[in-house]
Amino acid sequence: MTIKFLQRNIFQRLLGISATNVPHNESGWNYDSGQLTINLEKITELSHPGTAVRFEGKNLPKRILVVFEGEGQYRAIHNRCSHLGHRRLDYVPGTQTVQCCSVNKSTYSLTGEKIYGPAPEPVRTYPVEICGKDLHIKID
Repeated sequence: MTIKFLQRNIFQRLLGISATNVPHNESGWNYDSGQLTINLEKITELSHPGTAVRFEGKNLPKRILVVFEGEGQYRAIHNRCSHLGHRRLDYVPGTQTVQCCSVNKSTYSLTGEKIYGPAPEPVRTYPVEICGKDLHIKID
């Protein structure tokens, strides 16, 4: 498998600046009782295949990266590189991978498996369920 790297300058990598945005509409998601609920009509960043959004803040206990693969398939990944821990992951457009925002470029499949770089472990993924216009992600 050929690994595609995100094109980022050295300062973005050194400082760990994520290429993936948070949603513009904060009212489009909430976390309650172990479940992240995303209203897909309000989180328009997930309306096209090959897009991703990072969810963090509010009372969400873990940062979550959500990727829309297309054809109703969404992936939810713990947005924390297993190499450095505090670094975020970014979806690599046109691939089935996410990549750490640091210099080492640890890369994982959308199923969480490590496929490149110094990361010692896979990243955690979470089950996703579509209920009408909402996406439900169980976070334990």
